[in-house]
Amino acid sequence: MTTIKKPYIIACIPAYNEEKTIAKVILKTKKYVDKVIVCDDGSTDMTAEIAEALGAEVIRHERNMGKGAAIRSLFKKAREETADIVVTIDADGQHEPDEIPSLLKIMSETNSDIVIGSRFLTEETFKKIPKHRYLGNKLLNLITSIEDVSDTQSGFRIYSRRAVEMINPAEMGFAVDSEILYKAAKLGLKIIEVPVNVEYKVPRPSKRNPIYHGLDVILSMMKQLSMRHPLIIYGLPGIIFLLIALASGLMLIHLFNATRYFSLPLAVITMGFGISGIILSAVAILLWILISLIREK
Repeated sequence: MTTIKKPYIIACIPAYNEEKTIAKVILKTKKYVDKVIVCDDGSTDMTAEIAEALGAEVIRHERNMGKGAAIRSLFKKAREETADIVVTIDADGQHEPDEIPSLLKIMSETNSDIVIGSRFLTEETFKKIPKHRYLGNKLLNLITSIEDVSDTQSGFRIYSRRAVEMINPAEMGFAVDSEILYKAAKLGLKIIEVPVNVEYKVPRPSKRNPIYHGLDVILSMMKQLSMRHPLIIYGLPGIIFLLIALASGLMLIHLFNATRYFSLPLAVITMGFGISGIILSAVAILLWILISLIREK
């Protein structure tokens, strides 16, 4: 009789000054996983001590480096532990660990690589999300639209072993959530979303500055796109700038030949757009060559 091996499940929790909520999250999460690993990202409170007292393994960052750095450390540890499944959940108590089994079931039934607990798939959840946070997240979802994912910023996810081994996050801040999905889509990994409950009545407000968070995500996606398509992101504007410089230069020459008047504004436009176009075009070509060499290796 063949026995089915039970998957080794690890919960990875990034945490920064979460002493008020970390205990509840760990205790409830432990019921559904084989091991809990917490990355204490330079906390100045009792987050790490509480996590260790409750039996979680703690990875310590000497200083606050950002959620992306914490996720990277957690993924590295999960690979070392040869985890079959990795659960990520925020330490602030907004997610419900009791929903982990349902996400695991969806992963098993769909054979997916990433299961996202989405906050935007049920009307009941809408009512719990503060309006400014809902609108901000919807805007980021539009900007970082990936495989029709409704909640690109959700930290409540289930990852397959293949996903954790193939994806190595590079972003330091909150943009890591979008980066992982962007890379997963490019790698052809299967992404599934399921509705989850969310609770925003936690002991203290979110530490995320909405403006900083938004800029972080937008700049991250611009960087990802520029690395994937340098000829389009830099080369196309470079060519447009050069064409503007050419048109302005021809107007300057024609005006000078006709009236002997040297137009300083036209000269500035010609020089400005010309230099900018040359720089952008050069950057596009150099990045394209560099990225091509890296891909070949």
